[in-house]
Amino acid sequence: MTESVPALVLPSTGPDPLPFDTALAAVLGYVRGRRPLWFRSPSQPEGRWVHVRAFGYERFDRLYGGEGPPSDRDVLVAEGLHGRLDRPGWAAVRAALEEVWPLAHAAVEQAGGRPFEKLDAEEFSVLAEPGTVGAILRDIWARCAETPGVHPEFVSAALHHRHPRLIPHVDVTTRRQLWPHVHEGDSGPEAVIHRELEGNADSFAALENAVTRLMPRERVPTRLRLHDLLLWLAGSLRLPSAIGMGRTSEEWRRYEELTAATTDSGR
Repeated sequence: MTESVPALVLPSTGPDPLPFDTALAAVLGYVRGRRPLWFRSPSQPEGRWVHVRAFGYERFDRLYGGEGPPSDRDVLVAEGLHGRLDRPGWAAVRAALEEVWPLAHAAVEQAGGRPFEKLDAEEFSVLAEPGTVGAILRDIWARCAETPGVHPEFVSAALHHRHPRLIPHVDVTTRRQLWPHVHEGDSGPEAVIHRELEGNADSFAALENAVTRLMPRERVPTRLRLHDLLLWLAGSLRLPSAIGMGRTSEEWRRYEELTAATTDSGR
């Protein structure tokens, strides 16, 4: 199915290159993985084991983005990835979305239809500011982080869901992974994401194509989101679990069959 796809060299995830097969298994595990949960209900107070989604694909990635101005739905989608907010937290995130919405629109205008990985490197350099995509994204995070009661990761999730090809999703875990790799002159940690996507363009294209082929009826994460998934799984120490779940999926079995068929036909 894939021939000689280079390993992904992602310093933000760790010192070792990530083999393509391993990255694919991790993504499949994120999408398909389930975990056991002991569940009780009024109709079954004695309880029983059920298997629930281990990760947020069904509650976040699979949902289609909305249109128009920000709404309560945007906060609900973000909660699907990061968990429930209390009432003050909900109100703060909802207000923050209203505040930064014009900035997100400005980033879209500045990108001119280009996805994140196709932007020029200057969009993430302080030397090209003001008005760059990187400067706008830095401003969005700063406004949220500096406003009492706001959880920036919820705002980031909502904006990414609306613009999955342009606005990265970052949270406390992934920002912590990215910051040590920021270079002098970078506008922020988004510059690291851009470098890693650009430097592994062929591998991410192959990963996106493989997931699309294996899951033709699913909403496939963008390359920007695929990078975020690998970064978050590594930084949260969930990568081994996701890889194991992915390698037990039906999609992985078909991947192995297709790979074997391709290898046999090439002999």
